[in-house]
Amino acid sequence: MPVMPHQVTGLLVQFIPSPDQSVWHLGPVPIRGYALSIILGIVAAIWIGEKRWVARGGRPGEVSDVSVWAVPFGVVGGRIYHVITDWHLYFGADGDPVEALYIWRGGLGVWGAISLGAVGVLIACRLRGIKMLPMADALAPGVLVAQAIGRWGNWFNQELFGKPTDLPWALEIDPDFRPPGYEDFATFHPAFLYEFVWNILAFAVIIWLDRRFRLGHGRVLALYVMGYTLGRAWVEMLRIDTVQMDDVLGLRLNVWTSIVLFVGAAAYFWWAGKHRPGREESVYVAKDRSAVGDDADTDSSAV
Repeated sequence: MPVMPHQVTGLLVQFIPSPDQSVWHLGPVPIRGYALSIILGIVAAIWIGEKRWVARGGRPGEVSDVSVWAVPFGVVGGRIYHVITDWHLYFGADGDPVEALYIWRGGLGVWGAISLGAVGVLIACRLRGIKMLPMADALAPGVLVAQAIGRWGNWFNQELFGKPTDLPWALEIDPDFRPPGYEDFATFHPAFLYEFVWNILAFAVIIWLDRRFRLGHGRVLALYVMGYTLGRAWVEMLRIDTVQMDDVLGLRLNVWTSIVLFVGAAAYFWWAGKHRPGREESVYVAKDRSAVGDDADTDSSAV
């Protein structure tokens, strides 16, 4: 039986409606819900990262300077990953290569964004004499918040939802956005909401662990990778959208990626805890404190 929108019970509508529109116009300027979600996420990540970086002993404003490199690198990397894994949408028989540039329509692969974004962070750190791992540890929790906020962009675009369901928190999807084979179903698992909640919870846990154990040497970054991939794997299992590089040995590509990254991050967390315990004494490469600022072995639990 098709899963149709739930009935209204009292004053409660037992499903999550999709937005009536995803674009608003401020004069001739289009304001897109997807882009707005991404931008708000980036702002939140920079704010959180700035507070954590200063608490570790870094100079105010350096996270913003690093983001000038990290954000564009991350956006380009995310788009490249999406286009590669869904190349048939742009270079297939019915595809238009020019649409690969239409980033406002959605389509940012998180693994590409993180990978190339990390390259941007590395370049910025090298230019400013900053140690990479302390900066990564300061930034990582805020990235989870950015990803959580950014997922609301998928809600605006009515994309990346899960299997049909009649749960009270099911997401209503308009007929034009339902994938082939699911035209008669109206409500689906809100995968974007699951990932939003998971990322916020993971953020809270990582902040608590960092306060409790004063983690350093990339261990906060490792916790971020473990926390995100653990949630991403089970959310991926719910999704019904297809990608070109799908069903690798019975699992989606992103599930395999999550498994590999989780194992790698867990191994590094164990190794760093055994061989590099505690936290860095300085967040800068230079050893002259008068040149680079105060010792960084301070409390990073501002956030």
